[in-house]
Amino acid sequence: METATTSKPNLPNDQEESSKQVGLIYDERMCKHSTPDGEDHPENPLRIKAIWNKLQSARITQRCVVLSGKEAEDKHIALVHTQRYIDLIKKVSSKRYDSRREKIASEFNSIYLNEGSTEAAYLAAGSVIEASERVARGELKSAVAIVRPPGHHAEADEAMGFCLYNNVAIAASFLLNERPDLGIQRILIVDWDVHHGNGTQKMFYKDPRVLFFSVHRFDFGTFYPTGDDGSHTMIGEGLGTGYNINVPWEHGQCGDADYFAVWEHILIPVAREFAPDMILISGGFDAAVGDPLGGCRITPYGYSVMMNKLMKFAQGKIVMALEGGYNLDSIANSVLACVTALLEDRPIIGSSEVYPFESTRRVIKAVRGELSVFWPTLSDELPNDLVLTNKETAPVELISRSDSDAESDEDVNAQSQLSEALSEVNRVDVVQNIIQDLSMLKVDEATNDHDADGPLLWRSVLSKIDIWYGSFGSNMWKPRFLCYIEGGKVDGMQKPCSGSMDRSSPKSIVWKSVPHQLFFGRSHTSTWGPGGVAFLHPQSSNTERSYMCLYKITSMTYCFRRMVKMCRLHLLCLT
Repeated sequence: METATTSKPNLPNDQEESSKQVGLIYDERMCKHSTPDGEDHPENPLRIKAIWNKLQSARITQRCVVLSGKEAEDKHIALVHTQRYIDLIKKVSSKRYDSRREKIASEFNSIYLNEGSTEAAYLAAGSVIEASERVARGELKSAVAIVRPPGHHAEADEAMGFCLYNNVAIAASFLLNERPDLGIQRILIVDWDVHHGNGTQKMFYKDPRVLFFSVHRFDFGTFYPTGDDGSHTMIGEGLGTGYNINVPWEHGQCGDADYFAVWEHILIPVAREFAPDMILISGGFDAAVGDPLGGCRITPYGYSVMMNKLMKFAQGKIVMALEGGYNLDSIANSVLACVTALLEDRPIIGSSEVYPFESTRRVIKAVRGELSVFWPTLSDELPNDLVLTNKETAPVELISRSDSDAESDEDVNAQSQLSEALSEVNRVDVVQNIIQDLSMLKVDEATNDHDADGPLLWRSVLSKIDIWYGSFGSNMWKPRFLCYIEGGKVDGMQKPCSGSMDRSSPKSIVWKSVPHQLFFGRSHTSTWGPGGVAFLHPQSSNTERSYMCLYKITSMTYCFRRMVKMCRLHLLCLT
């Protein structure tokens, strides 16, 4: 590993000089955590490699104290995780778990495990502890931990959302409970990942020593991790009441102006009153421009401004730990912008001329109203200039909160556009015959093989044609998707699914990135509960990427009633 040449922070005589430095922790051993069979996945080793390569090419590593990763001790992980869960993660990469590893991973939401997962998880947690302790001791002014797997979704006894150990929560608990001698009595955790940090929230929900602040896509409870945990009404409990702040976006496309408004009218005033001794940032960059999962549009300039504003607190004692972020260019440029800010370089060039969305003002007002009794500074009236005046810059919002499973006219139109943009039909003659036959069928509860004039062999035809079913959000979780095929019920579903005509398992599963923007439609259905429907924008764009988990299934596996409607338009992605 590269080491810094400008100072030796462990020497007392160098204390003044070292206090001006920024630490970087990176260790390629964390790249050992990958999908077991080499399948594509958004959370992959290339993420941290891209960041590291960018910092090296910008000659940033030569100006920082570069440290290797350090594995966490079980006793420190046990500050926030249960011993039973620790034992599982500790053993899951061992040889005797080879045959059980895939089943264990399937029991969690959006998790994969391989023989390198244990070491990577311990390194990620330990590296954030190491960075935090060095900053708390004054050996470093600030630090960035380039770690994976991420952590903020991980709960006390459960892995989820690509996260195994809750790295930031472990580090915060370590400073508060194991090293009180370092004088860190109040910690501000800023989680700007596009997804709500549900795990971190739960770990400090009753603790007034930690002010947890999360700004995230919420989409009325339908955006991952779904549910009410990310609501602005979740403000803490007991002694921790008022110390949990959620800023839940109503939709995607929020950018610099929206985040700046939240900093100005919520975070900065509260941080000023809270007066933290240290700031830990759950640095997810999936709200960045071009991220395939986030759908927001923060620029590197935006991240640098947010970081600069936080540096005015806690004497600049900041540790940023990597969370999400799945566009390699965006994540690398955004982390570079943050490190550059910590180095107090000349601010990067940028501007934010677009006004915040009208919904941003609504959200800010709701958050301030909920918390003003605990933070009097939030009682002031909001200025009018938060309102979006240029409505042409607003995104198309396909959000409707219908409890019906039936497609609306808007759904069908969006599906039609999507199919025209993405269909790659290899058997045109067969497809045309299917569409023609299906157009003769009635789509209602009484539909059967003889609804049209004359006998139709549509079942046998569809059973021989494969399609790629694209899933998103919680449906990327294989057990949830299998309910669609086999029937049954998993967490998050309102009622059991009856299953499909053909209950064969998917023939293959792949992750695919496409140059399209993802729009969310219905947010709720009577069977699946929160989750709804999403569509790809019909026009491709080099600046947008969307990840989807694709399951190869037969046309008959796909729900018959929906298949009729879809086939009247086009069969999607036929192979």
